[in-house]
Amino acid sequence: MVNKSKHNKGYSVKGVLDKNTSLSRDCHAGQVAPDRHLATVQKSAPMKIATWNVRTLNQKGKFENVKMEMTHMKVDILGLAEVRWKGADMITSDGYRMVFSGGNLHERGVRIMLTPNIAKSLKGFWPVSDRIIVTTLSSKPFDTNIIQVYAPTTDHDDTEVEAFYEELDKTLQQLKSTNIKIIMGDFNAKVGARRTLWAHMD
Repeated sequence: MVNKSKHNKGYSVKGVLDKNTSLSRDCHAGQVAPDRHLATVQKSAPMKIATWNVRTLNQKGKFENVKMEMTHMKVDILGLAEVRWKGADMITSDGYRMVFSGGNLHERGVRIMLTPNIAKSLKGFWPVSDRIIVTTLSSKPFDTNIIQVYAPTTDHDDTEVEAFYEELDKTLQQLKSTNIKIIMGDFNAKVGARRTLWAHMD
């Protein structure tokens, strides 16, 4: 069963309570109703993280297949690209928590899926665009940001490609500097293509 979550409080990706949180594309947080006892991902507890370009989740049975594969491969956090869902929201299904960000059409779209155990540590999410989504997990010694992306191919106009990387760069700059950051997804890279990214980062 899939249910849309009821959002009572909004926690920003920086982990700060935001009273004016909404699912607007301009906001920097998703509304998350935290569990009564927010869990913390312990450093000693290894997590398996994966990413997958599913091409679409609009086909009958595709979503259930993804959940089965996630369970079979024992993946704790799964980033999905090209899900082709519209809008942005958070849903739960059999204890799994999923946040997604899409556009106005059934194109592109990104999603992050969390197992029931990891979902307890979710503090917030940020649907940046139909190519970028960010979640914040409570972890020690620092919170962790998971960034799932779906980059345009190098066949696209250079302006569109550059705009994507600029948006990703700006997104990273707005995250809390002490947070651990994990970037994953489909970068649509081709052998021989060269690009200098995030020169300001260590």
